[in-house]
Amino acid sequence: MSRLRSVVEDWQWENAAAGALAGLATTTFSHPLDVVRTRFQVSDGRSSIVPRYGSTPQALFNITRTEGLRGLYAGFYPAVLGSTVSWGLYFFFYSKAKQRYLQNREELSPGLHLASAAEAGALVSLCTNPLWLVKTRLQLQTPLHQARPYSGFHDALMTIMREEGWRALYKGLVPGLFLVTHGAIQFTAYEELKKVFINLKSEENVGSPDDSLDSFDYATLGAASKLAAILSTYPFQVIRSRLQQRPSINGTPRYTDSWHVVRETARYEGLRGFYKGITANVLKNAPAASITFIVYENVLNMLKLAKQKE
Repeated sequence: MSRLRSVVEDWQWENAAAGALAGLATTTFSHPLDVVRTRFQVSDGRSSIVPRYGSTPQALFNITRTEGLRGLYAGFYPAVLGSTVSWGLYFFFYSKAKQRYLQNREELSPGLHLASAAEAGALVSLCTNPLWLVKTRLQLQTPLHQARPYSGFHDALMTIMREEGWRALYKGLVPGLFLVTHGAIQFTAYEELKKVFINLKSEENVGSPDDSLDSFDYATLGAASKLAAILSTYPFQVIRSRLQQRPSINGTPRYTDSWHVVRETARYEGLRGFYKGITANVLKNAPAASITFIVYENVLNMLKLAKQKE
């Protein structure tokens, strides 16, 4: 047991490095779908600065035609920064929590995996909410915008603090904290499915159980665990995006708080309103989760091998 704790401690920084690289790789390829998802999420069918799109392909086509590549990659810098920092911190905090819970235990139960992931998610949300707010604001800038557009990440950050105060950087934090359950569900599902895969593979292969899994297995595990998390937590993403919209010219926010979003969305759009943009979200995140865990597991395995050779 002490040896297991020692191994987990030695690999904390390897987890952070692997997670950061995984997040960077997936964000680069999936960002246009993230833009589409955000615009669908805030389109409430009433007054909006976002054009109405009939489907994800139509949205991609219209954004490309009217705004070009720059529109498809609006908010890319804070997205890359936020994703890289989030994944790095997430895997680091997650491994630290697991190490702490492993004290006096041979292995972690599903409940402790859940607690580890929830703890990591809450810490990451507190650290990165300003980045996600700026990303959302930049993604929602369209030719229909009436307010002076932000020229980029730095200008958006400074303008928000000057016009709305530093507290505005934490708009959407409450649903963001509820979204901690997303990572908890995903990682718990991943860990438990991984055990099943390892047991099945170990019956067919001789040697280390971890070596029996390949990139296809990691891709399947990543996509399946991500889909379970998306279906469970997507309404919180819609609430957060709607709260993070830029106020009108006179400084009036469209929604005052999370409960206001829930009431208005339920009243005018029903249950469907809480799942707007989910198609783009699944298209973005299911393959992205597969890539993330392929990169993460393979980078982690390489770091383990390098450490063993030292």
